[in-house]
Amino acid sequence: MILVTGGCGFIGSAFLLSWFRNTDEPVVNLDLLTYAGHPGNLQALSGDPRHIFVKGDIADSALVARLLEEHKPRAIINFAAESHVDRSIDGPLAFAQTNVVGTLLLLETTHAWWRTLPPGVAAEFRFLHVSTDEVFGSLDANAAAFTETHRYEPNSPYSASKAASDHFVRAWHHTFGLPTLTTNCSNNYGPRQFPEKLIPLMILNALGGKPLPVYGDGMQVRDWLHVDDHCAALRAVLAKGKPGECYNIGGRSERTNLAVVDAICKALDTLRPNTDGARYADLVTHVRDRPGHDRRYAIDDSKIAHQLGWQPEIEFQHGIRSTVEWYLSNQEWVRSVTSGSYRQWVERQYESLARAA
Repeated sequence: MILVTGGCGFIGSAFLLSWFRNTDEPVVNLDLLTYAGHPGNLQALSGDPRHIFVKGDIADSALVARLLEEHKPRAIINFAAESHVDRSIDGPLAFAQTNVVGTLLLLETTHAWWRTLPPGVAAEFRFLHVSTDEVFGSLDANAAAFTETHRYEPNSPYSASKAASDHFVRAWHHTFGLPTLTTNCSNNYGPRQFPEKLIPLMILNALGGKPLPVYGDGMQVRDWLHVDDHCAALRAVLAKGKPGECYNIGGRSERTNLAVVDAICKALDTLRPNTDGARYADLVTHVRDRPGHDRRYAIDDSKIAHQLGWQPEIEFQHGIRSTVEWYLSNQEWVRSVTSGSYRQWVERQYESLARAA
């Protein structure tokens, strides 16, 4: 039995679906079901006795303590987080509450329970904390990629909150001996990603004939990692990672934002061509850059490759096409997550920037 937090979100749900494709080990899924945590992400597990869903907050120490005592998981995988940079600029306190305070309370509750375990069981327990490459800050165009020893230099409220949570996880290992693992991944993409993020936003706007808002000159560089590759890496870290260690997980696929948008448009031109022959790329609209926008991220994943034998398998061109195909085939899911509040947020966020550009 393992305990997963935030299992109804994009990466958490992908992990659960891939977990049950590879094992029958049961999972307790603790999720507060905030706006990005969607039960429909796990519709395929409806009625599956291996999946035990509990609605709740990682900051609810009494609930977490009860779940630990009742289910006695051999591991916790912490996906629960606020994760969108733009939203963190708009409302940073929610990010501090979930990502910092929530992780701290989860660590405290887990440690108190872990201390009661028999020595052999305690030694085998793992607390896997899922984090981001954004904690390392921004790279120059020709700088070497982030390694696990790169200095933390977070530049947004989101990345600052994740950096703080990473430091608490490290402290609970070095001070209290809790067997922790931390992963720092690059930009994920794939099915079921909430459409505030770049790739699903561009797909849905293009299908609706709306502008494709690109920040600044669009030359910001990210390393793109398919979520299924990420999940495979997490299973490897959980199975073979050394307590106290951090592992970078990357897709080996650096792309500018403009190149990503262009790949989406070309896939749509083939899969869902406009009846008037217009190219989707004609909808690209440059808007004012967001404050503090990091210029480049890049991941050096040699540690996880050499020590744990993992490397990404999904090539970007194939991954982006399959992602576009998923959104085209799952319009009911799209309608279920694009609520009125979501539409209002997108309009406020991008229309104001477009006017200022």
